[in-house]
Amino acid sequence: MRLLLVEDTARLRDLLVDAVHGVGWRIDAVGSVSDAEEAVACAEYDLLLVDLGLPDGDGLDLIRAFRRARKETPILVLTARGAVDERIAGLDAGADDYVAKPFNHGEFLARCRALLRRSPNASAPALTAGQLTFDLASGSVACGGDEMALAPRERTVLEILMRDAGRVVKKRKLEHALSEFGDELSSNALETAVSRLRKKLDGATTGVSLETIRGVGYLLREKMS
Repeated sequence: MRLLLVEDTARLRDLLVDAVHGVGWRIDAVGSVSDAEEAVACAEYDLLLVDLGLPDGDGLDLIRAFRRARKETPILVLTARGAVDERIAGLDAGADDYVAKPFNHGEFLARCRALLRRSPNASAPALTAGQLTFDLASGSVACGGDEMALAPRERTVLEILMRDAGRVVKKRKLEHALSEFGDELSSNALETAVSRLRKKLDGATTGVSLETIRGVGYLLREKMS
């Protein structure tokens, strides 16, 4: 899962990024309408988190423009505008849900999970390969019913490989997924994540193998029984 947060308050932005990373989702965080427009032009998102009071425009205009482009990605509004008529305006502009500041982070994550279940990119509630199950809403991974502990980058790589299980995934696609908006990956970040993920998969009865296709990318294949 990849989220876009549009919030100009640095402290709240950092707190929400930490909360999202804590459940294993990827998130790009920007602080202006212009940066948000650039982000949605560069990547596909499963959920948008939009503050309304932004330094270079109104979040409502951003939402309207997004909907005019026929984008169906769910949108959660995060704002201090808590009056009923203002909530109605946000929903009428194209938002799917609304949280007034200050809010509880547990409720925030629950609302995110609810909207992610509606995301057009979430074609199924869970991915399966061999004995692995990847819950797309919670980001948890289980092997034969037992939860598997994965670092965020390992989880991101596994999600993409499970979506394309049995097909080669190009290295460039995985590198793009691991990068967060505006950040550069170290030269061996992908290789390190794949190596650590492979060790964890090989150390359990997963029923899958993670193969390197030299010069191309990686392949998650179900083992023959």
